[in-house]
Amino acid sequence: MSKIFLGALILLSFASYSQESKIVGTITAEGAPVPFANVYLKNTRIGTASDENGYYELKNVGTGLQQVIVSVMGYQPYRNNVTVVAGQTEILDISLLASTEFLEEMVVTGTLKAVQRSESPVPVEVYSPTFLKTNPTASIFEALQNVNGVRPQINCNVCNTGDIHINGLEGPYTLVLIDGMPIVSGLGTVYGLSGIPNSLIKQIEIVKGPASSLYGSEAVGGLINIITKSADNASDFFVDTFSTSWGEFNLDVGAKLAVGKKTDVLLGVNYFNFDQLIDNNDDNFTDLTLQHRISLFQKWNVQRKDNRLLSLAGRFFYEDRWGGELQWTPEFRGGDEVYGESIYTRRWEILGKYQLPTAEKLMLSFSYNDHNQNSVYGDVAYLADQRIGFTQLTWDKTIGKHDLLLGTALRYNYYDDNTTATIEADEVLIPSIFIQYEIALADKHSLLLGMRYDYDKRHGNIITPRAAYRWKITDKDILRLNSGTGFRVVNLFTEEHAALTGAREVVVTEALNPERSFNLNLNYLKKIYADNGVFVSVDASVFYTKFSNAILPDYDTNPNQIIYDNLDGKSVSQGVSANVDVVFPNGLKFLIGATFQDVSQTENGVATRQILTETYTGTWNVGYTFNNQKLSVDYTGNIYGPMRLPILGSTDPRSAYSPVWSIQNIQFTYKALPNLEFYGGIKNLLNWTPNKGNPFIIARANDPFDKQVVFDGDGNALATPNNPNALTFDPSYVYGPNQGIRGFFGLRYNIN
Repeated sequence: MSKIFLGALILLSFASYSQESKIVGTITAEGAPVPFANVYLKNTRIGTASDENGYYELKNVGTGLQQVIVSVMGYQPYRNNVTVVAGQTEILDISLLASTEFLEEMVVTGTLKAVQRSESPVPVEVYSPTFLKTNPTASIFEALQNVNGVRPQINCNVCNTGDIHINGLEGPYTLVLIDGMPIVSGLGTVYGLSGIPNSLIKQIEIVKGPASSLYGSEAVGGLINIITKSADNASDFFVDTFSTSWGEFNLDVGAKLAVGKKTDVLLGVNYFNFDQLIDNNDDNFTDLTLQHRISLFQKWNVQRKDNRLLSLAGRFFYEDRWGGELQWTPEFRGGDEVYGESIYTRRWEILGKYQLPTAEKLMLSFSYNDHNQNSVYGDVAYLADQRIGFTQLTWDKTIGKHDLLLGTALRYNYYDDNTTATIEADEVLIPSIFIQYEIALADKHSLLLGMRYDYDKRHGNIITPRAAYRWKITDKDILRLNSGTGFRVVNLFTEEHAALTGAREVVVTEALNPERSFNLNLNYLKKIYADNGVFVSVDASVFYTKFSNAILPDYDTNPNQIIYDNLDGKSVSQGVSANVDVVFPNGLKFLIGATFQDVSQTENGVATRQILTETYTGTWNVGYTFNNQKLSVDYTGNIYGPMRLPILGSTDPRSAYSPVWSIQNIQFTYKALPNLEFYGGIKNLLNWTPNKGNPFIIARANDPFDKQVVFDGDGNALATPNNPNALTFDPSYVYGPNQGIRGFFGLRYNIN
């Protein structure tokens, strides 16, 4: 009897095993199958990945209520409950929604045409509005502080203007574009990254390395393309505002309007105000410039036959900023009684794209900007006007495995200022032609070749070639090798703020020739889709950039001068960089990046480390969304290695190198309603400021006009009881923001 009972149990076990419970189905998005999506059951180890047709199968599923979770890059996470009956197969077909939060967007910056990021032969980093929201800022300039290999550099302790460094290269080597047009350059680079409403940004694309074969001058070390939203992906109305415990106030407001049946208008306003006198380091100078800024943006999108593109956008920007001694008022502007740096900036821009009504794909793009700056640095006036016009016609043709892009461009440059370096206004037309050819060598190999020809009457013929090779080893492994050249024509005072402030004499020893660069970049992208729903992306690069005719400020030869000339030697930026992006199904995600670099210049056989360039940098962005989906927390930060600083000779008591320093932030976001969220947190958690460990930051802050400095016959400062270190007024010793710890609170509201 016992044997019969035992046999029955065995038969029942086999029967139950043969009738295992399953959940099966197909995963699609807009009707197309989604391969390699991670599918798993919550609180279990049961998981799988969809195949090339989007089909998935979960085996050995327990009975009762089960929660199915799906995660895949490029789509919003999916959750659904399924009641499983013992021995039955439950069918659950899943439709996913696209998401711009994950980095598989269409990119245009690398090749001047829209392609999937993984299909681009040029490595392009993409940052979405979600990334910007993890550490809300009043400008794009500040927002880039958490991008690996990109560092916002403050150039002046007093007026706080700055530029963007990519892989250790100075700001003028970075070209900034809006919607693919070189709208911000030269004079505008210093201020143009402020005032673009963050809520109007669709994504930011960054290319590290020369891109002059497509974009011409300034695209020497890299470029940043700010792509604004179209009517299709913008909210009907939005408002995003926040304030800080320091008294800063920022407001973004926008709306989408329909004009007739075929035209939509996107409107945006950014307003920023800071009017508090703060001097936490007790040097009688403002720690942060007082600013009053407004930016108006408008973009028209017209629906045309056959979905041809027609868009027109414009922006007006005005800013009044000043920093200096606490007792400064506008009546002291330009005088030598109370020191202040006061800058009035007025700028307007227009840009557009028009696809010609032809069978061939012909695109006409154009932009124009007018930048007027009225500045005083103590008793030194700097009055400048810059106008840049740009028009470009491209022909895009694909025949089988061959992809051809032909283009011609015309650039108009006008620049004039009141400095001694500008004898007369500089006005020039630069015509260009370029070609880009991409061929699919095999299923997994593609090669891109490009060449650009520019004619500048000041410097003659300029040719810039490029080449890019992409090997798609698997769908999850991509290897890219890029090489290219760049060139840059210099307007000195539009870029070197240090030349206009302080007591150093500006010396230009020769006519400055265009800078040229050559770059090699090896990039490897690896994606890992784990069975438990975890997604991992590793993006690593090795880079090498060599400059000839480099123009770098020489602070060392004579501490009382800044000497500019073409480097008789070479300047090299080389290093490695990597980003690791991990997304967990439980709501945890993090992005960690690190760059190790060596930036040096060699002249007369002597190599020196470039000033204001860190040897390594790290960034992180850690976020967690709680299961109720209403509360999320973001912890962001960066860390920078030591950099060589511009001291005033051997008697200067300030450190010649910066310490290791870090800015860290935390933010909590509460989604009270589907269209309303509140956010708040703390910026600069460690309360780090550059004055720590130094006797002072601004040299001779008590005597900014050097009225009490004694000079010898050669113009060198002498040591006196009042000036024991023989210093002159110098606010250029700066490498990070002077703002300490502060709280912030804001809200976002949108109607879709």
